[in-house]
Amino acid sequence: MFDLSGKTALVTGGSRGIGKAAAVVLAKCGARVILTYARDRDAAMRAVAEIEASGGKAEAEALDVSQFEAAEKGVAALAKRAGGLDILVANAGISIDALLLRLKESDLDSTFGVNVKGALACAQAALKPMLRARAGRIIFVSSVVGQMGSAGQVAYAASKAALFGVTKTLAREYASRGITVNAVAPGYVETDMTAALEPAQREAMLAAVPLGRPASPDEIAASIAFLASNEAAYITGQILAINGGMYM
Repeated sequence: MFDLSGKTALVTGGSRGIGKAAAVVLAKCGARVILTYARDRDAAMRAVAEIEASGGKAEAEALDVSQFEAAEKGVAALAKRAGGLDILVANAGISIDALLLRLKESDLDSTFGVNVKGALACAQAALKPMLRARAGRIIFVSSVVGQMGSAGQVAYAASKAALFGVTKTLAREYASRGITVNAVAPGYVETDMTAALEPAQREAMLAAVPLGRPASPDEIAASIAFLASNEAAYITGQILAINGGMYM
């Protein structure tokens, strides 16, 4: 277990799936966790209760990352209230699936609004206290589809691929200030979203995974905790693929 005692971590989209798992493991490592949610307050409060039951410190706050200015101001306010921010896990994301010929401009705008602009807004706000502290960890949650593509997911794949460029650019911009910027690119993960897939879709996805099984959210969260730790202090600008061999 990595030691994050005394650190404050913000996890966007932290009420379920990978975000919740990340919030739980960061709290187990000793961090004070602020997890945000867009709509499901009950799920967010259950995540907080789970963390507190294990002796961790957590709180939940509503945050709509689809609005750039509101997201930036929201993260800035949370960081100010917490007295600083050491770790940002930009996890909040959406997927609107369609072939390009059927894709609406509004779908593209919504996808990029959350997955790219929302992540950038949160990072912009998080950078300010990190720059003052001359230390920080920013971790973007991308996807294997940003690396390999996925038929019917052109908007989602493009948005997740955009985070690779964001990661590498911010890593270069802020390395001299002690801030590392990395991304994780999960493959097929067992979440509410993938549980809703048709059996044939699940079988097709599993067939593409050499390890023959989906990842658990906890397996993705463990890598996030590593990138947030002192042990990963010399890692920046990297995309950590966690996909069971789905893309090599």
